[in-house]
Order: sequence, then structure tokens, then C-alpha cells
Amino acid sequence: MGMIINETLRLYSPVFAGFMRDVDKETRLGKFDLPVGVQFHIPIMAIHHDPDIWGQDVHLFKPDRFSEGVAKATNNNPSAFMPFGMGPHTCAGFNFATNEAKITIAMILQRFTFSLSPGYVHSPFPVLAVRPEKGVQVIINSL
Repeated sequence: MGMIINETLRLYSPVFAGFMRDVDKETRLGKFDLPVGVQFHIPIMAIHHDPDIWGQDVHLFKPDRFSEGVAKATNNNPSAFMPFGMGPHTCAGFNFATNEAKITIAMILQRFTFSLSPGYVHSPFPVLAVRPEKGVQVIINSL
């Protein structure tokens, strides 16, 4: 279930816009030298949809890309997967949110089956977080 949650978070990150960070000491970022006082943007969705990191199938839902962990999924660049931030800036609710998702999904799957309605239109809509623009029409059946 962790692979499914990770792939969902990669495709539809909880924070659409990304993060702003202030440089507090001179820093080299790739080929750029960032002086103290500069503010820069980390575009999470762009990183999570970069084919150089994730492969040409970047827009496909493929949970198995996480079967050998985040480092392998990101071609040994684990900082490329940061749906809840990274390092000291990681969201305090990260573990709570992922554990709650696992428990909720397990409880639902014990009692129900569900499938997408034939009228469902996949239409992710970015606001602060990515959400379905037209809702998610599902057919739910009790087991």
C-alpha cells in the first residue's frame, strides 16, 4: 500500500505550488551560486513530473516504480521525492497523514468494492493542493 500512496503523492502532491526557501549562507545549487538573502522556489510538481528523474512514463500511475524504495525510484536522487517537504522542513503531519491514509484505505477495502463511474473524467485541478476539478464519481458496492 505504501507504493500506491507514494505514487499518488508523486502525481498529485499535497502542495501544488512548491516551497519557498531563503538562502542563509552562500550555497552552490547545481551550477548556480546562490548568495545569502536570495529567496528561491522549489517547484514540487515540476520535479515530481520530470522525465529525467522518473522516466518517460512519468505521467502514468505506476506504483511499482517504488518497489525498491524512493532512492531507486528517483535514480538515486531521493531529494526528488518530497510531497511533504524534506529535511528539517518536512511537514510535521507527514507520518500521521500517510498512516491515516493506509488505515482508511484498509478499512474501506474490507467492507466495499469500488470502481470509477463510466462518466468519470480525469481532471486534476491545481489550487493550493491538487484536487479533482469535476469530483470523483465512483460506484461503491458493499461486500
